[in-house]
Amino acid sequence: MRSRVGLCVLGLLCLHSSVFGQALDVQPGVLIFCDDPSVENAVNSAVNKFNERLSTGHKLALFQILSASKSENGSDSVYSLQFTSRRSDCPAGSNKPWTDCDYLPNGRTKPISCNATVYMTETEADTQQVDCLLDDVIIPERAPCLGCPMEIDENSEDLKFPLSVSISKYNSMSDSTHLFTLHSVGYATRQVVAGFRFKLRFDMKKTTCAKTEHKDLNELCVPDDQDVEYANCNSTVDVAQWRLEVPQPHIECEAGALPSTLINRRRPPGWSPLRNFLYSVTPSASPPAPPSAAPTKASAKEESSEEDTTAPKLSASPDVATEAVNDSPFHCPSKPWKPFNPVQSAAPTKAATEDFSPPPPAEGAFGDTDLLG
Repeated sequence: MRSRVGLCVLGLLCLHSSVFGQALDVQPGVLIFCDDPSVENAVNSAVNKFNERLSTGHKLALFQILSASKSENGSDSVYSLQFTSRRSDCPAGSNKPWTDCDYLPNGRTKPISCNATVYMTETEADTQQVDCLLDDVIIPERAPCLGCPMEIDENSEDLKFPLSVSISKYNSMSDSTHLFTLHSVGYATRQVVAGFRFKLRFDMKKTTCAKTEHKDLNELCVPDDQDVEYANCNSTVDVAQWRLEVPQPHIECEAGALPSTLINRRRPPGWSPLRNFLYSVTPSASPPAPPSAAPTKASAKEESSEEDTTAPKLSASPDVATEAVNDSPFHCPSKPWKPFNPVQSAAPTKAATEDFSPPPPAEGAFGDTDLLG
């Protein structure tokens, strides 16, 4: 009896050592070419394996191989793969291989992310694991706080008026013999109250315009580079459309420029697209209409003179970006397996528009022109 127990224990120990011995033989993976034929065979096995599990919908087809690494496990080669796929026009469960299918032209345009582990021998590919994210992960996100201060771009045109009245207030109350003009904006927020409340953090630079000769800033008031002097301020300005009087900013200032940590955009010293605007916004002018909730793309493009107009424009389409030539040493991501041509919704034609035009009034009936009298 004891001999049988001893043999069983010895057999379990041998099995344990053999199993864990194989696990220890796996070497760390090394990156390999995404367009290597063995990698393509491994991905083909992974896509086939995933399609076998589908019972509804459409089969997946490879789009691009993103990365591939290879390690050794005894006589097998272990491939760790990351790739993207798209739904094909072949229904799930059909005998047609995915390599004979085309991409589904409608529906989801974003590629589907997949990862897989495939054991490869000289003759066979065995997919041990494959996962594809068929639906985007829903990330819970808090709703924006209505009425809370929202940070806005420091070069936004919405800041022209509150900055103008703030600088005008400083020039009227400072002991300096010269006027100061805007140097840079470090931080700005906008809050919906009874109108809009702007909180500004900015600094100014002394100009060549003496207060005895100039009442307000104008085109002649340029920064004095011979006698450099700065002042920085915190300002709160309430702007409402129905108020006909100029808002009175609450402003606190001190000598010196803003700390460099508050100026978060690289620009030439003293550069600001808002400086030239301040001359056209006088404190005696009536407050402007309420600013938009956010600057449009067109206005943002006009406000930033730092944009490099000679640089090539990248398409916003993720497919075009992924299909771009990649100069990675491992040719990753690979070229798309097939070009993807989604169906574009056609604009209404002139004929279709005319179909919805109202019919002419019947003879003797009233028409729109009869109401103009």
